[in-house]
Amino acid sequence: MTANTPYAPVRQADGTERQAVVDVLTEAFMSDPVVCWIFPETGERGRLQPFFYRSLVTHPAGEAYLVGRPEGASVWLTLAAGQTPYEQHPDTAEAGLGAVFGENGARLAALGQALAQRHPDREPHVYLPCMGVVSGRQGAGLGSAMLRHRLARADADGLPAYLEASSPRSRALYLRHGFEDLREPVRVADSPLLWPMWRPPHR
Repeated sequence: MTANTPYAPVRQADGTERQAVVDVLTEAFMSDPVVCWIFPETGERGRLQPFFYRSLVTHPAGEAYLVGRPEGASVWLTLAAGQTPYEQHPDTAEAGLGAVFGENGARLAALGQALAQRHPDREPHVYLPCMGVVSGRQGAGLGSAMLRHRLARADADGLPAYLEASSPRSRALYLRHGFEDLREPVRVADSPLLWPMWRPPHR
């Protein structure tokens, strides 16, 4: 097996590889519908996305994974019952995000609040806030490899998994891996749809 095949091994990123995770995710999401809505200017999109991904890579409950050279990356959070990934208080989120993201911060804050309201927190689970594969390697099986790798451990631990799919293509991928829609999609103002999805542990 080599990194050039869809079966390249998935590895957990160590502290020295955090920037690689951020770089892969930034490239992978440059054309994502939701990311394009949050950051409509292409130049700003490439500059500001890394701030968001770094907050996830350094999250106390987070684990980051890489696959390939690297060509794919994902971040998972393991959350206890009653715990959510949203650390900012809703009434200060927009001000804090605005300091970093400028006028884009209002869109990011509104979307974050809408997703926080829908995030299930009644039981422990693993949460996938983002997973991406660089252009040119999408559709090669790297996303599936990352999903299989982490979901196998979730199954062994008896933990369900949750995510929000940001495109019809990613939703189709997650459906193939056992996720199901969790009620209706989320939309904020004129944003694209996001599909909250839930996967019970497989025995």
